[in-house]
Amino acid sequence: MGTIKLQHINKSFGKTEVLNNLNLEIEDGEFLTLVGPSGCGKSTLLRIIAGLEQQTSGDVFIDDKNVNKTRASERDLAMVFQSYALYPHLTVRRNLETPLRLRDYSSLERFPLLGNLFPNKKNKTKKINDLVQKTSETLKITELLDRKPGQLSGGQRQRAALGRAMVREPVAFLMDEPLSNLDAALRVHMRSELSELHANLKTTFIYVTHDQAEALTMSTRMAVMIDGKLLQLDTPQQVYDNPSSLEVAQFVGSPKINTIKGSANSDGTVKFLSLELQRKSSITNTDIIIGIRPEHLEISKDHSNNSIEGVVSYRENLGSDMFFHIEIAGDNKKLIARGTPQLTSSIVIGSKVFVNRLRGEALLFDQNGSRIKFTSDN
Repeated sequence: MGTIKLQHINKSFGKTEVLNNLNLEIEDGEFLTLVGPSGCGKSTLLRIIAGLEQQTSGDVFIDDKNVNKTRASERDLAMVFQSYALYPHLTVRRNLETPLRLRDYSSLERFPLLGNLFPNKKNKTKKINDLVQKTSETLKITELLDRKPGQLSGGQRQRAALGRAMVREPVAFLMDEPLSNLDAALRVHMRSELSELHANLKTTFIYVTHDQAEALTMSTRMAVMIDGKLLQLDTPQQVYDNPSSLEVAQFVGSPKINTIKGSANSDGTVKFLSLELQRKSSITNTDIIIGIRPEHLEISKDHSNNSIEGVVSYRENLGSDMFFHIEIAGDNKKLIARGTPQLTSSIVIGSKVFVNRLRGEALLFDQNGSRIKFTSDN
């Protein structure tokens, strides 16, 4: 089992509040990502789970056992750090063996000569060797076992660090931005390897990152944290499609969601700029904020009814996608819209364009950033 429950977790450093009444239940075997901007408290929360940091108040449960007073070494959790934390003077094999030797050998059995006098040491050593071999085969690092960390690439060092955590067969893996030191191509490769590893091990993974791509591609659920608070906990697709607040909508998604001031009239009709939504707001006679993802805006050089006129101020060419930054005519507002390079090759910086229609759902928020439903959602 690898269920972890956090109840009313608060953490302050002096007068600085880092975590505020945070509640979270992590299911056995899931891949949960803690995602949020730098300084939101996600790494502190991970260290509290690990027992490396003490919460100011609140309770941590592992498999329904309160571990507030349990030392980190006794929580049966494995931590994978951003810096790999490998012993530079030991081979990969020895790095993998060390946590098992510390756990399984008695203090006397650890002595090179004296330890051999104990009859059970041979069996323990065989078990350790078997675990190291099994782990190295799973991570495809068998040929690296006799090398030292300085002789490995970044990706190989990361796999070795994962191996040292895996050999312990913990109830859960805690990972604190383990891919942040890798180059972009290697990060993409390691994302797929971690997802495959999780599927094979079926062990609980708790993963901290500020990289939305990592959270969206690897997680079974993602927890969005901002300013020490848990704002939303759901599947990656639900968080992206149905953010609980404007803060979540603005954090998740790249490029950022377009936000436009508008209004809902007496019958709930939503108007913004020169456009009108087909669906009606559940609240009426009020100013609102409309959120539209860049991929949900369609642009062309042709004018049509209710289109928004603008001028392209910047183009982001990402290969398969092209994002256009558009300054709206007569309004101090910019929109970002997505197109394909093939269909928009004639649109350059300075081109007059028209946002003709929405290709997907808009999101509604009140002036405080809380989500507003459409009448058809009720």
